[in-house]
Amino acid sequence: MSSTTTTKPGRLLSLDVLRGFTIAGMILVNNPGSWQYVYAPLRHAQWHGLTPTDLVFPFFMFIMGVSMYLSYRKFDFKLTKQTFWKFTRRSVLLFLIGLILGWFGLFCRELNQLNGVNMPLGEKILQAATQFENIRILGVLQRLALVSFFGTLIILLVRQKHIPWLIGFILLFYWILLGCTHSYEASVDNIIAIVDRAILGASHMYKETVADGSVIAFDPEGILSTLPCIAHVLLGVWAGKLITETTNHEEKLQKLFIFGTILLFSGFLLDYGFPINKKIWSSSFVLVTCGFASLLLALLIWIIDIRQKKKWCVFFESFGVNPLFIYVVAGILSILLGNISFIYNGEWITIKNFVYTVWLAPVFGNYLGSLIYALCFVFINWIIGHILYKKRIYIKL
Repeated sequence: MSSTTTTKPGRLLSLDVLRGFTIAGMILVNNPGSWQYVYAPLRHAQWHGLTPTDLVFPFFMFIMGVSMYLSYRKFDFKLTKQTFWKFTRRSVLLFLIGLILGWFGLFCRELNQLNGVNMPLGEKILQAATQFENIRILGVLQRLALVSFFGTLIILLVRQKHIPWLIGFILLFYWILLGCTHSYEASVDNIIAIVDRAILGASHMYKETVADGSVIAFDPEGILSTLPCIAHVLLGVWAGKLITETTNHEEKLQKLFIFGTILLFSGFLLDYGFPINKKIWSSSFVLVTCGFASLLLALLIWIIDIRQKKKWCVFFESFGVNPLFIYVVAGILSILLGNISFIYNGEWITIKNFVYTVWLAPVFGNYLGSLIYALCFVFINWIIGHILYKKRIYIKL
């Protein structure tokens, strides 16, 4: 990772704010005080359906597409050795960071479970560090790495007028594939799970609890379901094109609002044939979430970049200028707080459980206490991001 203190010219503040909003949202929903006590809007849909939480990750992916267009426009969308090395290096590093973060979480959990076990510390560390047979290979950062690589390759190789056709083909093909294989439900026979088991192995996949209470190997960031994510990021690319192809603010907003409205209604209509579902990243889910993201981006452009209402933006901008760095820092901090233990009242307790069960839940109750913990965790990460923001330090891959 590299850092620079040079002020970045020509940044679209509304895009930074939306990016910061999504990162703050991702951190918030991933870190409740207790997973048993989470308000419904802060939970993912159990299977089919959509909650506010289900919008966060796809929003970030959409923003990635917009940023890709703005970035590679400077290179006139030409594939050169320089640009190929740039996006390949970034994708590989992003994938490795996600993999290392997954290993670190597994390491800390295993080490925490060995508390009180009569074993030399060195052996505990070695045992915890070598749990490679259970490491999850895919995840959020790995998915971002894959869609970033393939999405960039497409926009540098495919003519822009053909991109909408490619998006439509991907979404239609994915719909037909899942429909013909009866893969709308969570089961071991779902083609998404079959492909992941064949390539990754069940021990390297996320474990999903299905409706009957049983647990199956099913990865919501699986290999096959990455395909519609490529279409997802390409829709973001097209939104970036709409933003930059005209300097007239009224025309720009009109195009973005129309684009978002068409996607939104198309997605809700498609829901009748291909249910909105984040965990299989259904084609209807792509259209609906990209529609919402386009409309929200248009609203922010109007408020921030046109009407110049910026004072309220600093909180989210502090997240938005260093999004992936803050996300990784939050992941590391979450793992540490959830696994560093000490003895309290004769029993081992983690820092997170101590703060929630001893300090917050007795005062605020289970649900509100869990939310307050999550908000405090977001604020801690904001402090880190705000320090970098004030110093104009941008950390990027």
